[in-house]
Amino acid sequence: MNNTQIIILAIAVIVSLLMTAGCTSTPGNPVASLSTGQAIGGQPQPVSFNATPVQYAQVNGVKLGYREFGSGEPLLMLEGFGNTIDNWNETFIGILASKYHVYTYDHRGMGYSSDNNATPTIDLYANDAVALMPVLGYDSMNVYGVSMGSSVSQQLVINNPERVRKLVLDSVTYNIRLPETRLLFKIIEYEAINASTPEGIRKEAQANLAWNGSYNGLSGIQKDVMLVVGTEDVLTPQAVAVQIAGQINGSWLVRFKGLPHDGSLYAPVEYGENALNFISMDESPLTK
Repeated sequence: MNNTQIIILAIAVIVSLLMTAGCTSTPGNPVASLSTGQAIGGQPQPVSFNATPVQYAQVNGVKLGYREFGSGEPLLMLEGFGNTIDNWNETFIGILASKYHVYTYDHRGMGYSSDNNATPTIDLYANDAVALMPVLGYDSMNVYGVSMGSSVSQQLVINNPERVRKLVLDSVTYNIRLPETRLLFKIIEYEAINASTPEGIRKEAQANLAWNGSYNGLSGIQKDVMLVVGTEDVLTPQAVAVQIAGQINGSWLVRFKGLPHDGSLYAPVEYGENALNFISMDESPLTK
């Protein structure tokens, strides 16, 4: 086996792990009100994806499949590359839904969502999120983006700041072509040309490759932003999150020791409580 074959095999194994990680989420108790994330005995309960119906919204010429949990202020979840709404961790979503009205949805061409012939771009996915908000009944929402979802979230807040209340960028980069994100770039590049890759994932890969990045727009973000990264993240390393934090005035940076990419799959309670703390924090300027 030559070096090229070894690299391709390694990439395929990593991609497989990334796309199946969400399947390890904790199952809920079907007797409880699991679509609300209500606390039982003082502890937030996991939601049940199987017990929560998928709904549909017509947006920008496609039909987006989504689920909703809990009540309160709205929180829109933007998933990562190759994932669907079935790949979130049920405990993580349950914790968020204990305080907020949580919406998860599939990007166009993925999971329960349809597609059309539009050229896939990160801006297009961001425009879908913008158009989804009023369909759900909101002019603006809190936004939580993971991995590719954090790239989409950056374009969302840069292009349409009025649509975002607070923003969490989890497992984030401002460009996939950085030296620090070389492994991520190779995975994306591989999936973009792999004939056996499902079309929706291939289009997501093409969108990532076409993305010019968000660095020039970061300093203009005036929203409350929290960056979240695991110190063992080899796809979007913590050094990149530090760079982004330096560009966004007043942003938070939270590093979880020893955790990999998309750490909410491995530490859902810690990630969920961290998000609740940030979103609920009143950061308004003090008045005399």
